[in-house]
This record gives sequence, C-alpha cells and structure tokens, in this order.
Amino acid sequence: QVQLVESGGGLVQSGGSLRLSCAVSGSIFSSYIMGWYRQAPGKQRMLVAAITGGGSTNYADSVKGRFTISRDNAKNTVWLQMNSLKPEDTAVYYCAAFLGGRDYWGQGTQVTVAS
Repeated sequence: QVQLVESGGGLVQSGGSLRLSCAVSGSIFSSYIMGWYRQAPGKQRMLVAAITGGGSTNYADSVKGRFTISRDNAKNTVWLQMNSLKPEDTAVYYCAAFLGGRDYWGQGTQVTVAS
C-alpha cells in the first residue's frame, strides 16, 4: 500500500511563501507521476502542478511563474514551492501519485493566505 504524507501548510500573508512536502512510501517512487492538487471551499479539486519521474513539469495557468514543483527520487519526496501567494490560493492541498492506472492520495494540508 502506497502512503503519502503531506506537510508544510499553514497561514501566510499575501505575497508570502510556503513550501509543501510530500513523503511517499514504497520502492518505485521514481516511476510515479506526482501531482499537487488543491480544493477550495465550494469548488472542485484542481491540478496545480505535476512532475514525471524524469522531471518534466506541468502547471496550472493560475500558478505559473509563482509555484515550482520538484522531486528527489532518492528521498521519495516531492515538493511544491509556493511564492507570491494570493488569497485565492487558499485551499486544502493534496499530494497524489499515479502509476499504471492507479492513483494514491495524501490526507491534505491546509494553506490559508490572508489578505
């Protein structure tokens, strides 16, 4: 069973930064496509950023230039560096792993950006 544990959420002022971490159990981490998603109250969960095992990345237009996804396959960890945060970035952020048609999710971490 794959387990994902997120950390690093919290309360930050508008314009500030946070770094989310996601630690993944298992020995085939490098094979997973990893993603960060977020869900704001009353809204659907949306993809924020994704990264392949080889390091190719994809971002939602709303976060391009402000957020950076990265991973260390030796540490089974993926990060989301969030800069220039805005109140509209407030949401629960989820880490997800995808492989072979299966997906695994973390429990989520709250990010609140105060104006």
